[in-house]
Amino acid sequence: MIRLKHIATAVLFYSSVIIAQAQGEQNNWFFGKGAGIAIHGDSVTALANGRLYTEEGSASISDKNGNLLFYTNGLTVWNRNHRVMPNGNGLLGGNSSTQSALIIPKPGSETIYYIFTTDIQAQSDGLRYSILDMSKDNGNGDLVFKNTFMIAPATEKLTAVRHSNGKDWWVIAHRWNSNAYISFLVSETGVATQPVMSHAGTVHGGANRKAIGYLKPSPDGTKLAAALWNDDSNFELLNFDRSTGKISNPVLFKGFTEAYGIAFSPDGSKLYGTVKDKKSGKGQVVQFDLKAGSPGDIIKSATIVATSGSPVLGALQTGPNGRIYVARKDNLYLGIIENPNAAGKAVVYQDNGIKLAGRRSDLGLPNFAQDVKR
Repeated sequence: MIRLKHIATAVLFYSSVIIAQAQGEQNNWFFGKGAGIAIHGDSVTALANGRLYTEEGSASISDKNGNLLFYTNGLTVWNRNHRVMPNGNGLLGGNSSTQSALIIPKPGSETIYYIFTTDIQAQSDGLRYSILDMSKDNGNGDLVFKNTFMIAPATEKLTAVRHSNGKDWWVIAHRWNSNAYISFLVSETGVATQPVMSHAGTVHGGANRKAIGYLKPSPDGTKLAAALWNDDSNFELLNFDRSTGKISNPVLFKGFTEAYGIAFSPDGSKLYGTVKDKKSGKGQVVQFDLKAGSPGDIIKSATIVATSGSPVLGALQTGPNGRIYVARKDNLYLGIIENPNAAGKAVVYQDNGIKLAGRRSDLGLPNFAQDVKR
């Protein structure tokens, strides 16, 4: 009976991941130098009608049927018709901030969205949020409140995880010159003014460029992973409590160059990061086996599963089809990790995975919350 219970639990968890990925909210991506893709099942189409240009961060959101609603680079917001929304300029993110923007639907509302933004390299604008109402402008949306201050200075890291109640959100960032992760509760009443603060892991500080690098949640929201960018940089893996917003039990993966992008496999068993190989000067993808055993065993499991023709790889982002897309700086293609649940080279990496219709990728790909569906 115990074995059957474990099997049933595993099937239920895997099914929940598939259901989350089947939603359409993450189907349309805009990023890089006018680039975009639309993902519908196994079909991926390059888009050339986007107006967004950014070196790094962006965010986009669609409805549950996969119809585009709006997108942003953290400075400007474009509607579904690729026009700047009313009041859609002047957000205080940065187009050279790793995770310059993040879109969260307000709990209990069908029309209100929050856009959270981060400034570049721990500058004074810090972490802020704006409010967008999709019922305005004939259903095309309007910014009704902009740039509410949350905290500064902060790094360029920004993500969100569903609360254990299945309704609210935790928006998660990191203080600068500190080892404190900060979790802001977002509920029907709005954004909490005071965050839950967790002193865990390494100090994110020093030269301002060390504020660079992605923060991502696992598919079930119980883990966080951070890339701490530098010439001699690290990855950080931590536990996340979806009920309290507390972060704990850091594991540090040391000794990588230019750690930047990060992503979990859809089944949560693998962690991926983008790095640079000092010898060849090429961008690479490293895989960690999170089921290897002890923290030491996980660290030892590090395996290079892909080497790109590009000198710099940027973001990693899991698509609704279960593949992981790889940003190649100033390139006409995105890379694709075809089987990210697999071990080692069985992942099957395609460097020229999808051609971007003459547009170019840069360092970033759209930033999504752990479970964006309403």
